[in-house]
Amino acid sequence: MQSLVIGLGRAGAGLHLPVLAKARACDPQLFGSQDIVAYDPRWTPRRPGLVATTSIGAAVRRLDRAGTVVHICTPPTERHAVIAELAELGFRNMIVEKPLASDADDLARIIRARRKHRLHIEVVEPWLTSTLTMRLIELIRSGRFGAAKSITIVQNKPRFRRSFAAPGHPTAFDVELPHGVALALRLAGAARVTHATGADLEVDGQFSARMGGANVGLRHNSGVHTELSSDLTCPVRERRITIDFANGSAVGHFAVSDDDDHSQLTLRANGRSEHLVFRDDSLTEWMIQVYRKFQAGGEQTHGFNFAVEVVQLLSVAKNICAEPVVPAARVENDRVVVARHAG
Repeated sequence: MQSLVIGLGRAGAGLHLPVLAKARACDPQLFGSQDIVAYDPRWTPRRPGLVATTSIGAAVRRLDRAGTVVHICTPPTERHAVIAELAELGFRNMIVEKPLASDADDLARIIRARRKHRLHIEVVEPWLTSTLTMRLIELIRSGRFGAAKSITIVQNKPRFRRSFAAPGHPTAFDVELPHGVALALRLAGAARVTHATGADLEVDGQFSARMGGANVGLRHNSGVHTELSSDLTCPVRERRITIDFANGSAVGHFAVSDDDDHSQLTLRANGRSEHLVFRDDSLTEWMIQVYRKFQAGGEQTHGFNFAVEVVQLLSVAKNICAEPVVPAARVENDRVVVARHAG
């Protein structure tokens, strides 16, 4: 199958192109030997195995639309327009960066476009194919530590430069939390939002609304309660999940960047601890599995419906903390107060 990458920012050039290179090396028959075609009006990179075009129309002329997978790596607010244009041009197989949409209105437009053009859309969710996730699912199903009671997911990293320079994501809810919400749903089932808060970002006179961080609480139909938090001002990168069971706990650490592809898991029960480290190149595995789905053909709804549920929950969370907005970070009694959106 051929590949077309739309958008060559952090996601397109920094993630999708390298992962495609690894996936193509793992399964050359699935991906074929054709060059990857890419388009971004702001940047034309040069690298072996990549053909950068000057327009989407120019890309179309190089590709077999029925046998092409389009990677849509544009900002969330631009997703619907790009999907609609590509659908009108005859493309049907699409990989969309998370989140699927930035709000409920755009989500409704994408759902209509998918139905109208019979699109097969897969949203990037590598944690769902992660070895760490599979081990946590097995632990929950086995009942080894009793019933799961609560889940805590922490996704922290410093994101100052990108947040100030390129407002590609409307809020901190759209950066890391889509992965966390999807993971929570995979582990504990359907849920509703119980509370949400968000923080602005302000440093040295620079200001970005709602890009400092975000927190969401979920109550699952299974009875499990999940707390998700993402601090985009944190000096330390961390992707951690903690599951508290009736008779023990599990603490997992996903790989924090593309520098390494190992995850870690610590199990504690009855005063004993077990620590495991294992290879976990989840994004490459996810990419290969999705291309196999495209190759098999037929309508695929499970992954899309799952991504829709993630956007719906995050839209509720964003609406909860939309107002009132506490003024930007200020000093009170010699103490710095970070702006937060009250839920």
